[in-house]
Amino acid sequence: MAVRIIVDSTADYSAAEIEKRQMTCIPMTIAFGEEQYTDGVDLSKDEFFEKLIGEDVFPKTSQPSPAAFEEYFKEAKEAGDSVVAILISGALSGTIQSANLAKKLVEYEDIFIVDSKSATLGIRMLADRAVRMRDQGAGAAEIAEELEALKPRIRIYAGLDTLEYLQKGGRLSKAEAMIGKLANIKPIIRVSEAGEVVMHGKQRGVKQVCKQLGKILEEEAPDRNYPVYFLYAYDKKNCISFIQSLQKKGMEFGEVKTRGIGPTIGTHIGPGAFGIVYIK
Repeated sequence: MAVRIIVDSTADYSAAEIEKRQMTCIPMTIAFGEEQYTDGVDLSKDEFFEKLIGEDVFPKTSQPSPAAFEEYFKEAKEAGDSVVAILISGALSGTIQSANLAKKLVEYEDIFIVDSKSATLGIRMLADRAVRMRDQGAGAAEIAEELEALKPRIRIYAGLDTLEYLQKGGRLSKAEAMIGKLANIKPIIRVSEAGEVVMHGKQRGVKQVCKQLGKILEEEAPDRNYPVYFLYAYDKKNCISFIQSLQKKGMEFGEVKTRGIGPTIGTHIGPGAFGIVYIK
């Protein structure tokens, strides 16, 4: 009996990374008005951000349907394989609901659905751990139990370069966005323990955001048994400045791992956002 590992496209893996890990990725749908795209299939991360910047229409992302999961769950059942599905936080998307409904339809108990309570590289942290455990011979139940214990330790912090997309997404009023822009205000967000994207603070300018994130890392040191990822949205410039600011403080994390984020979170935070993902 094999263990099949499934993620959704918000984990922000490339097609090559998915293939290397022998996982399955269930894609989200992204709509710019009447135009619909399949995340990572016919719309790359860069293409998404170019459309986000260049078009007046604010995009919408849609979770996979239960049918998308049902197909893979049926295959696993027929083969006698077990499944671990590691999915975007239920507080951010209905993807978990689709997967749970598909499990009921298939009537197969050897499917373990893990609400990551996270997004983007936080899901990657869990999925990479699942792949290692699978390759070492662990069963699906054991893997799911380990992931449930690990997920509260995931930390995601990001600084935003613009307020425009928070305003377009309805999280800020036009007046708040305008005042923030004039004052050069850069919000700091994080993914909470409940799996929600929440405001953590704000600073004037990217340099001050870098300093604040550095303080967070000093107070809450990453577990060096796990990788540390630096995230960026489309433009790496601010991410590189952030890494350099940490290095000036003497903070090193071994091989620097930078990864671009995709549409689901990118829609709301916009280009130029940057941050860090780690296990506490």
